[in-house]
Amino acid sequence: MATAVADQQNILQQLLKVGSRTVFGKDHKLSDVKTYEEFKAAVPIRDYEALKPYIEQVKSGQQNVLWKGKPMYFAKTSGTTSGAKYIPISKDSISNHIDTARNALLCYMAESGNTAFADGKMIFLSGSPVLERIGGIPTGRLSGIVNHFIPGYLRGNQLPSYETNCIEDWEQKLEKIVSETVNKDMTLISGIPPWMQMYFDWLTERSGKKIKDLFPNLQVLVHGGVNFEPYKAKLFESLGGPIDTVETFPASEGFFAFQDTLDKEGLLLNTNSGIFFEFIPAGEIFNDNPTRLSLADVKIGENYALIINSNAGLWGYNIGDTIRFVSTDPYRIVVTGRIKHYISAFGEHVIGEEVEHAILNAATEQNARIIEFTVAPMIQTDGELPYHEWFVSFEHTPQDIATFSKAVDDNLRRKNIYYDDLIRGNILQPLKIRPLHGNAFIEYMKSVGKLGGQNKVPRLSNDRTIADALKQWAEY
Repeated sequence: MATAVADQQNILQQLLKVGSRTVFGKDHKLSDVKTYEEFKAAVPIRDYEALKPYIEQVKSGQQNVLWKGKPMYFAKTSGTTSGAKYIPISKDSISNHIDTARNALLCYMAESGNTAFADGKMIFLSGSPVLERIGGIPTGRLSGIVNHFIPGYLRGNQLPSYETNCIEDWEQKLEKIVSETVNKDMTLISGIPPWMQMYFDWLTERSGKKIKDLFPNLQVLVHGGVNFEPYKAKLFESLGGPIDTVETFPASEGFFAFQDTLDKEGLLLNTNSGIFFEFIPAGEIFNDNPTRLSLADVKIGENYALIINSNAGLWGYNIGDTIRFVSTDPYRIVVTGRIKHYISAFGEHVIGEEVEHAILNAATEQNARIIEFTVAPMIQTDGELPYHEWFVSFEHTPQDIATFSKAVDDNLRRKNIYYDDLIRGNILQPLKIRPLHGNAFIEYMKSVGKLGGQNKVPRLSNDRTIADALKQWAEY
C-alpha cells in the first residue's frame, strides 16, 4: 500500500526491459522508451481487435511476439465482433491470478480473525478444467485454468468434484453440485452473485431449508464479476441472515483488485503484481488522443476507463471496465460499469453505477426487492416522447409501479445531469418500468446459451436486442 506509485514505476521499467526484445517491442521501438511520457507516445491504446494480429502470430506458433517465449495458457473468453477472444497468460503472469486470490482470503483472515472456514468444505466454482490446445498452447476458461492451481492444502476441501466441474451443461452441472454439497459442511462459497442465488434457490427447493440451517458453519461468500448490492438483500434472505463477504475484481486479462478490509469502501488496487495501470477519463475513451494518467495522477471521484500493460504481453490494453477511486491512501477503487454498457441514445451517457444507484435507493424507500434488471432506450414510439425502458424482475413487487417508477426516475435525474436536462427539455419522458416474471432473466440466458458460469446480463444496452427478447416474459 505504502509503495504503490514506486511499485508501478518499477513494473513499467521491467515490462519495457522484457518487452523491448519482442516482436511488439521492436514494432513500437520500446528499447528507446525511458519514461512514461515516451511510453504513451510509443504505445497506443488498443482493444482486442487491434491486438488480434499479434495474437494470431502467437496462435500460429511464433515465439517472443507479445512477451518472451510462448504463453503458458490462453484464457478463452466470449468475444463480441471477433467471436472468441484468446487472452495470453504467461509464466510470469500466472502468479497474478493465483496469488491475488490467496491474498484476498489471507487479508480476510487477518482482518476478521476467522481462519476456521479453511477447515470446512469450499466451493470454487469454475468453468471446465478440461483444456484444448490452440497453436500448441493449453486453452480454456480462466476459472478452469486456475482450478489446476488450487493449493494442496485447500484441494482436499474443494467442491464440487473434478468430474462435476467438467460438465458443460449448466443446469446438469448445478444439479450435480447441489447433490454433492447438500449434506456437506460448507464454510465458503465463491462465485458471481446470480449464480450463487440460483444455487441457493435449488438447495432450498431440494431441502426445504434456509441456507444457514443447511450449512450452519457457512461463514464467507467470495464474489465478483458484478456489483453485489442489487443481489445482496435476496441472497441474505435466502441465507437466513447476513454473513461476511469478500469482493474481488478478476478478469481473464488479470486480477486487478480485491477487498482487503471489512469496514472501508472499495477494493485495493493490485499495484505490485506485474500490471502497470493507466487511467483515461471515461468521457475521453473514444477520443483519438485521450488523456492518459498513471497512478500518481488520479483523483478521487472521477470515472476512469481502466487500461493495463502486463507481463502477459498486453500493451495499452483497454479491458472495457470503468472504475472510480474512493481512496488514494491506499489506492482503493469501485467498479462503475462497462464502457460498452451504457445508454446515450440522446447524449445522456447513463452508466451502470447510476442505474444501480437509482433502482436500489427506490427499492429501499418503497420496500421492493429486485431479482435482476436491465435498461434500454425506446426510441420508436407512436407519437409520444422517447424514454428509457426498464425490464425488472421483482422478488417483492412495489405497491404501486407508477410511484416506484417516479422514484427511480428522480434518483437517476439527481445522479446524471444530462438525463435530467433531457427530461426538463421535453426531449425524453420519464422512464417506464416493465415488470417481468421472476425467472425471466434465467430463461433469457438459457435461450441465448449463456446460462451459468461467469455470464451475466448487461445492466445497460444502447440498442434493443436484449430488451426485445425479454418482452416475452413481461407480466403485462
